[in-house]
Amino acid sequence: MAAFGRGALMLIVSDLTKRFGGLVAVDGASLRVDQGEIVSLIGPNGAGKTTLFALISGFLRPDAGAVRFEGQDILGRRPHQLAQTGLVRTFQIVRPFANLTVRENIATGAHTRIVPRREALEKADAVGQALGMGALLDRLAGDLPIAGRKRLEVARAVATGPKLLLLDEVMAGLNPSEIDEVTPMIRTIREGGVTVLLIEHVMRAVMTLSDRAYVLNSGAIIASGAPQAVVENPAVVEAYLGPGMAQRLKGTADA
Repeated sequence: MAAFGRGALMLIVSDLTKRFGGLVAVDGASLRVDQGEIVSLIGPNGAGKTTLFALISGFLRPDAGAVRFEGQDILGRRPHQLAQTGLVRTFQIVRPFANLTVRENIATGAHTRIVPRREALEKADAVGQALGMGALLDRLAGDLPIAGRKRLEVARAVATGPKLLLLDEVMAGLNPSEIDEVTPMIRTIREGGVTVLLIEHVMRAVMTLSDRAYVLNSGAIIASGAPQAVVENPAVVEAYLGPGMAQRLKGTADA
């Protein structure tokens, strides 16, 4: 993976809307991701974040709106087609091949671009070593704890050779020391030339990793910008803590 500088527009999402019957899960959401960035998508549970990821990555088709990746309209393309262009996602619930080794699991990602088995395994070795998983390569995936499985899910995605990697709550369910293992892994991925868009609830990670953040609530983007400014936005405080909390917290601080 060759490193690059930031700046060029990679992904633009325009006015995406998705309805499930009478429920509007995503409501005119728009965002952009520039090459080389780590961008976070945050919001309370049920805000529509994973649905938005599914729309971007081809697992769902929107009712309205547009998605462009590297200048190309990608609506209607299937996930495996998008993976070939370099847009790849992970999932909240990780499902490794339990009876295969970590190396073999990572190689399944490499096989999206590499046919010969030996070359795919060599790619898996290189990815595993780069992401700090060298000591785990010969272990069965089924023997890994949840933190190891989360890291394996990311490594398998990286082995596909993405340009843009969508990470869906890779730190969910991890303790602080495990989070501290995953955070530098994401930095390494970016330093290796992969742009990252991530859904995350672990605010410590969002604050330390992100160049920018978007906040989704009830399917709509309600704030965007630098992470510190976003979390101090009254609309964001109320989305997480309830109506009136921004004013009450301000009153407490002023007292």
